[in-house]
Amino acid sequence: MRTSFVSMVALGAAAVSAAPTRVSELVARSSATCTFTSAASASASKKSCSTIVLDSIEVPAGVTLDLSSLEDGTKVIFKGETTFGYEEWSGPLIRFSGSNIEVSGEDGHVINGGGASWWDGEGTNGGKTKPKFFYAHSLDDSTITGLNILNTPVQAFSVQADNLVLDSITIDNSDGDANGGHNTDAFDVGESTYITISNANVKNQDDCLAINSGENIVFTGGYCSGGHGISIGSVGGRDDNTVKNVTISDSTVVDSANGVRIKTVYDATGSVSDVTFSNIAISGITDYGIVIEQDYENGSPTGEPTTGVPITGLTIEKVTGTVESDATNVYILCGDGSCSDWTWSGNDVTGGETSSECENVPTGASC
Repeated sequence: MRTSFVSMVALGAAAVSAAPTRVSELVARSSATCTFTSAASASASKKSCSTIVLDSIEVPAGVTLDLSSLEDGTKVIFKGETTFGYEEWSGPLIRFSGSNIEVSGEDGHVINGGGASWWDGEGTNGGKTKPKFFYAHSLDDSTITGLNILNTPVQAFSVQADNLVLDSITIDNSDGDANGGHNTDAFDVGESTYITISNANVKNQDDCLAINSGENIVFTGGYCSGGHGISIGSVGGRDDNTVKNVTISDSTVVDSANGVRIKTVYDATGSVSDVTFSNIAISGITDYGIVIEQDYENGSPTGEPTTGVPITGLTIEKVTGTVESDATNVYILCGDGSCSDWTWSGNDVTGGETSSECENVPTGASC
């Protein structure tokens, strides 16, 4: 373990007769940069540092790189390659919490989740127990910027926070395409407010974005490849089942199962309101270009929509591009009266089939 404290005053305080005051402790911390080369030392000494550099840390198997409960205003920088030992467990591999925290990566860094050790084609549905990757829970008024992430075992970011910005994050799970990667969601958002995810670059095998609950959420400038598309939901069956005031814009979805999707859970309760998809370019879509369904169950939909999670105030505009010839351009399956007040304009999805199974399509929308 190498720990360096830069610009700290009088650490050899044994020569000073008076105990340090709270003011002197705060002054010392305010200028303390700490470089850690082990997960244990980083977790143990994190509160002593205003800036934390995580330098090429090898996190032991079954251990969380725990940067929770950081002091307000702490900066954390990933440097070199961060790796994780293999063990079957639920994780997370990384945990952050605190207020006014800045997380970033130095040029050339990579956070390597070692996903191939866990991948078995089953994700979280069976097989090996696989660790979640990064918990941004109670990480409030904070930023995560410029991280380069490789091969997560399953889901990457679990976001439960207030006023968090995630910008210019790369998640590359493309190795999982041929090696059993599954349920490798990039960003799962729940029980959150004022979340902005911008300029994400994602290659994975599940949702690029899945918003299960939350308000005032923005996803913009994203590039999503190889997964299930950009999703609201599934909504229903959790403690919080409200999604409100979401804008998803200026993004690209390629070589994925779906382009844009809203899925509410069969026979559940909740609400989806004031959601906008705007200026989304899609191509190489294998299932649905635009899909909105109120019959979702894990594994397969029921085919019979229910009305307990109404979808209101939805805007879908300028979703354009192509799907594969055996895919469906647009599919809308709503319950009786549970989809209303929709705006539908400038959408042009071609190349696939026109569905004959749409139900209760709101006025103005087209299926």
